[in-house]
Amino acid sequence: MTDITIIGNGNMARGIATRALAAGKAVEILGQDAAKAQTLAVELGADVTSGTTADAPQGSIVVLAVPFDAAKAVVTGYGDALAGKTIVDITNPVNFATFDSLVVEPGSSAAEEISALVPASASVVKAFNTTFAGTLVAGESGGQPLDVFIAGDAPHGTDAVSSFVAAAGMRPLVVGPLKRSRELEGFQFVLMTMQANPAFADFNWDTGLAITK
Repeated sequence: MTDITIIGNGNMARGIATRALAAGKAVEILGQDAAKAQTLAVELGADVTSGTTADAPQGSIVVLAVPFDAAKAVVTGYGDALAGKTIVDITNPVNFATFDSLVVEPGSSAAEEISALVPASASVVKAFNTTFAGTLVAGESGGQPLDVFIAGDAPHGTDAVSSFVAAAGMRPLVVGPLKRSRELEGFQFVLMTMQANPAFADFNWDTGLAITK
């Protein structure tokens, strides 16, 4: 039985799958390219299964580890196959042509746009957009466990993601309803620009956002 389906076969898919396996979850990798999905599954080991996005996701949690536009296309294509599932949107809707703005309208977010495209019984949760791929593979940043900020409207959805995050050795922080994804996407955009800024020479996409006290 599959616990978590990950759509995508890139670096973020690898990172989240690594943490899922650390949590003892059964993982399925689905991608547009069957060979690439299979290659990632074999590299991850632990009997990770693979397929293509033509296959209905088997996990109760479905992670959209693809860019924003692709994520919208995926959920639209799946339609009722996503009914009753917890859908994790990890996207950052950055305008990569300019790297100077987000592509969503003010007062909205990628997660909210995706939520409008899924069946009513599905629960969209924003999570992992504030973590970089390398830190997920390592399970930490700067020697500290990762904080994973989570936003969602349905408690069963945020609870499911929080349980997964905690089991994977990270700290889940539920910050509020899905509309809080606007702020999560905004401040991660700022962090992304800092990674690419030569003024911050020590940053190399391996930093992490954390709440301390």
